[in-house]
Amino acid sequence: MGPDIIKIQTVMRLKLYQLVAILASILCLSVSAQADPLKLVVLGDSLSAGYQLGAGEGFPEQLQKALREKGHDVEVINAGVSGDTSSGGLSRLDWSVGPDADAVIVELGANDMLRAIPPQKTRENIEAIVGGLTQRGVAVLVAGMMAQRNLGDDYAEAFDPIFPEVAKAHDALLYPFFLEGVALNPDLNLSDGMHPNAEGVSVMVRNMLPIVETLLKQASAS
Repeated sequence: MGPDIIKIQTVMRLKLYQLVAILASILCLSVSAQADPLKLVVLGDSLSAGYQLGAGEGFPEQLQKALREKGHDVEVINAGVSGDTSSGGLSRLDWSVGPDADAVIVELGANDMLRAIPPQKTRENIEAIVGGLTQRGVAVLVAGMMAQRNLGDDYAEAFDPIFPEVAKAHDALLYPFFLEGVALNPDLNLSDGMHPNAEGVSVMVRNMLPIVETLLKQASAS
């Protein structure tokens, strides 16, 4: 066998080894990516932050437990800040929702309503938050809020439609009222009558679970 043939065979072997190495690297990266749990961020206020609740009793923790029991490989991140308004949520959006977030539940607006912030300002903030997230390719679920009726019909008529209309405009999922089944029920709220207790959070998680599962499907497909 001549030296030229040996040289050609050696080069071919090297190229084959390189190809195998590249394919192995791609396979490892693919397996690694599949192994990472989905990251679901709950961007909210005290209603989702776990105000005055014990470890494991807050909304993100109970939601993560319920989702994992249903077989979902997911990490639910608590990005709730007590007292936060939609303006506060917008100002911290980039560092509260990191680049590795796959999905976000936007739960803001209750404190805007309690402070009687003009609904147009709340709309602008929620619009900017949801629009910014969808532009990043993040799956979004908007958790709606309803105005207290003692603020007057005009306020409620301007405030309540914010959440469904913003969700529709950005093709985001909507859960119409975050406190559905819990609001005004003393057995499911703390003594302040405003924040859910651990049992109330459990009801909220159970009610929201189907649409959150839809959110995770969207995140997995993106």
